[in-house]
Amino acid sequence: MVDYWEKNDETMPREKLLALQLERLKKTLIGVYEHVKFYRERIDESGVDPYGFKNLDDLANLPFTTKDDLRLNYPFGMFARPMEEIVRIHSSSGTTGNPTVVGYTKNDIALWGNLIARNLYSVGVRENDLIQNSYGYGLFTGGLGLHYGAEILGATVIPVSGGNTQRQLKIMADYQSTVLCCTPSYALYIAEVGSEMGIDFSSLPLRVGVMGAEPWTEEMRAEIERRLSIDAVDIYGLSEIIGPGVSCECLAKKGLHVAEDHFIIEIIDPATGKTLPPGQRGEMVFTSITKEGIPIIRYRTRDLSALDPSVCACGRTHARMAKPMGRTDDMLIIRGVNVFPSQIEEVLMKVKEVEPHYLIVVDRKNYLDSMELWVEVSEDIFSEKMNELEAFESSIASKLYSAIGIHVNVKLKEPKTIKRSMGKAKRVLDRRKGESG
Repeated sequence: MVDYWEKNDETMPREKLLALQLERLKKTLIGVYEHVKFYRERIDESGVDPYGFKNLDDLANLPFTTKDDLRLNYPFGMFARPMEEIVRIHSSSGTTGNPTVVGYTKNDIALWGNLIARNLYSVGVRENDLIQNSYGYGLFTGGLGLHYGAEILGATVIPVSGGNTQRQLKIMADYQSTVLCCTPSYALYIAEVGSEMGIDFSSLPLRVGVMGAEPWTEEMRAEIERRLSIDAVDIYGLSEIIGPGVSCECLAKKGLHVAEDHFIIEIIDPATGKTLPPGQRGEMVFTSITKEGIPIIRYRTRDLSALDPSVCACGRTHARMAKPMGRTDDMLIIRGVNVFPSQIEEVLMKVKEVEPHYLIVVDRKNYLDSMELWVEVSEDIFSEKMNELEAFESSIASKLYSAIGIHVNVKLKEPKTIKRSMGKAKRVLDRRKGESG
């Protein structure tokens, strides 16, 4: 028998759900028009009357919001509430400029936690569960997002965060964790290390993995489930929308249920911006309709997916999005962290000893994403002693870590060894492409 965290909300008839979306969208539009200068100007330019908004289809007449818009209004220009009402701030890493900054009111934090609780409940997590939260804590929304939601559900949370895999496994075995929250690539690495340590995962009470923050295939899911003896489900979110909890699979694993009572999702053609019908693959666009701190209108995610509005086998009526498996831009996702080539370049261009020729090599080793940076140096530098070269590589790696928050293995190359291009330079070699998991 299927059970629900909020049955009336999760199984709401489609007609009633659309009426609720329209009511909440009207309130949101008026709120951003009156309190966010950016949106007031954009809505005026579009010719839409926020006070006379009557049809959900008219949402397509409003302009998109992009990550660049958030950066241009850095840090708090998109906030719809005064700072005394903001109780938490999260942000993404910047590229060559400012990061995107998001703020939460008390009500936003409660909403976010409740959405996570709904997600966890839909995959069988209950009050008596022990959740090992291996997402990173800090400005990244993953760790704290899952943490607060699990506490609202009433489960016990172990805020172990990421890394230190042998310690993770000791905790898992000693504390008898039943739920694991982490990126799918880290789950496979946990399985790999655990196998080397002689751990039999089938003998542990671990039964559910809630995994997101990076694209992953069905083949990777099957491998995770086989190695860890669990059900592995996908969770999706963006800090700009709220964080994890925008959508999540149920145990049917036939798409991620979008919380349509709080977010309106559109699928658009990324080239034309035109809305696509259900089933067609395109770029996801989200509008938040219950957030207070930083409501967002028609946010272009750059993530590619398709939408299925039919009722799920679990009885939930909210539309399901296909697992997002690609992006429309050049952003790399390394162990759940967003990395842009421009971030690498910004660091390198401040190191006067290197040449302006580099290649980012992304690979997957032991089921974990890794990044290596090949960078040319002058003949004088390259001819130095080995220990001096290693120290120089380490100094660059340290600067990169400070900028992007992950370790990059730096390899110095002789002059003219990195291939030149007559057109657009190839900055990334992604060896993960085409990999089945």
